[in-house]
Amino acid sequence: MLTARYYSAAGEQGGDVQLPEELFDGRVHEAALHQTIKAYLANQRQGNAATKTRGMVSGGNRKPWRQKGTGRARQGTTRAPHWRGGGVVFGPSPRSYRQDVPRKVRSLARRSAFNQRAINGEIAVVERLAAETPRTRVFAELLGKIGAGEAKRVLVLTSGANENLYLSARNIPGVEVMPFTQASAYDVMLARQLVIEQAALDAVAQAASAEAAEATSTAGAGTPDTGADAAEVVNA
Repeated sequence: MLTARYYSAAGEQGGDVQLPEELFDGRVHEAALHQTIKAYLANQRQGNAATKTRGMVSGGNRKPWRQKGTGRARQGTTRAPHWRGGGVVFGPSPRSYRQDVPRKVRSLARRSAFNQRAINGEIAVVERLAAETPRTRVFAELLGKIGAGEAKRVLVLTSGANENLYLSARNIPGVEVMPFTQASAYDVMLARQLVIEQAALDAVAQAASAEAAEATSTAGAGTPDTGADAAEVVNA
C-alpha cells in the first residue's frame, strides 16, 4: 500500500498516512497516460492557421502578356503560386485537432498519474486546508513547512471549492489550487509536488464504499427466483 507524508493544519509533520487503495493501487499505465495527455494537448490547439489559395487571391483576371511572340515563358495569371503575391499551394487551412479519449482510459490515466506521484514520494497530505481570509504570506509559510516551497510546480487539491485559499495562492509562482475532483492526469503530471487535503481522500474512500454497497444490493435484489425471471433479467 502506498503512503504519503502527513502534516497538521499548522504544518507540523506527523507519521506517514496510507493512501486509499481505491485510487492508489500502485499501477502506472504509461500507454493510457500518453494517450490522455497527448489528446489534452491536442485539444488545446485552436487550429485557425490559414493561407489563401490562388482562388482566394484578388486580381490575376487576365494574362500578363500574350501567349506567343514575346520570347518569355507563357503565363496565364499573375496570381499563380510562383508569382509574387500569388496564392499558396498546400497551405494550412482551419481544422480541428480534437482527439476523443474513452472515459475509462481517462480514469485509468488519472489513477496512473496519482500512483506515479505517490511512488516518487511527491505527495503530502494535510489535515485541513482552510483560510478565513486570503493571506498569501501565511499560505506560503505553510508550503515551506510542508517542503513544497522548493518545488517549481505545486498542485494543491482541496476537498471542495475554497475561494480564500485560491486567492491566497494565486500570487505565488508555480502554485495552483483546485478541487480534487477537477484534477486531470495532465494537471497531476505537470506538478512536481501534490498537496492533498485529508477530507478529499476520505471522500474518495467513502464514494468507493458507497458504490460497492450499491453494487452488492443491486446484485442481491436482481437474483432471479425462477427460470422465467432469469430470462427477463437477461433480456433486459
